Amino acid sequence: MLNLQLARKYSRAIFELAQDEGKLVPYGEELAGVYKDLESVPGIWGYFSNPELQRSDKKALIKKLFEGELSEDVYHFLLLLVDKRRMSLFPAIVSQYEELSNEARHIVVADVTTARTLSKEQKDKLEDKLEVVTGKTVKVRLHEDPKIIGGVIVRIGDKRIDGSVTGKLSALAGELMATK
Repeated sequence: MLNLQLARKYSRAIFELAQDEGKLVPYGEELAGVYKDLESVPGIWGYFSNPELQRSDKKALIKKLFEGELSEDVYHFLLLLVDKRRMSLFPAIVSQYEELSNEARHIVVADVTTARTLSKEQKDKLEDKLEVVTGKTVKVRLHEDPKIIGGVIVRIGDKRIDGSVTGKLSALAGELMATK
């Protein structure tokens, strides 16, 4: 719980800086890119959270990987996280930043599960329909699960819309059992 609170504090700080600079999207893209790059390195989060390793070595790694590749603010933010021994919070910070950024830009994320891959046209139609329903810009994250047989399950925040064949069969079974 304490780590989540700290992650919120740091994500709020870089978010407010990005907002002041008018760089919500670029900073978000940089943070996501850094996360993707670091996540591809096995054991990287253990390396950053190891108290026996020198901060100077960790900062040297950040410098080698990202100096000149990032905006000055994002680069110095990474160095600050190393100095404060908070780099292990980086995945949560990036996630929190994305949430803050989406909220500020009136974007909601819809997790959409289908039995098969949606075509670009189907995805676009679904986004348009969800935007009408929510009144906000919708960013769709697609997931596949052949177990739902057909249809779609949409999750936006804590709301879930189950239009899957499996969901309808379960509802029907529940109705039949209730009438006995």
